[in-house]
Amino acid sequence: MRMVQENIEQDDDAAPVEMLASLFEARDWSFEYVGDDEISAEVKGSWATYQFQAIWRAEDHVLQLLCLPDIRVAEAKRAAVYEALALVNEQLWLGHFDVWSNGGVVLYRHGLMLGDEGLLGPAQAQLIVETAIEECDRFYPVFQFILWGDKSPRDALAAALVDAAGEA
Repeated sequence: MRMVQENIEQDDDAAPVEMLASLFEARDWSFEYVGDDEISAEVKGSWATYQFQAIWRAEDHVLQLLCLPDIRVAEAKRAAVYEALALVNEQLWLGHFDVWSNGGVVLYRHGLMLGDEGLLGPAQAQLIVETAIEECDRFYPVFQFILWGDKSPRDALAAALVDAAGEA
């Protein structure tokens, strides 16, 4: 992971949405404020461009992060994808994958408790954004193998987690 701190001072914590905006701006990623407590960005991953959303709940001191890899699950494939979600989520330490009930969209979700002050540091902001992108990149093929390759959830996970030797 490469630390990008061009617009962010190393030791300055900030309100979560503003800190994420600074990070997105430093990375030259397209973003917009959806409201005072919500930001949305487009982030290029290895497999797709992800829709990244962050919502700050001040009353709970929680920053909810969503990363959507633009995978829609047809009703006929839902059971296999739900099984894959259980297998994928066993592999995660932070966050989890889910299928949004309205529209059948796969997403990565993580809630971050920030304490009473509700501030987010630059290193922490970068880490949570990069973790979301890395997990979406790591497991994107699992869902594609099921949806387009008709693999079973276990076979899809095994195929997706094979480490490639060397580089193409």
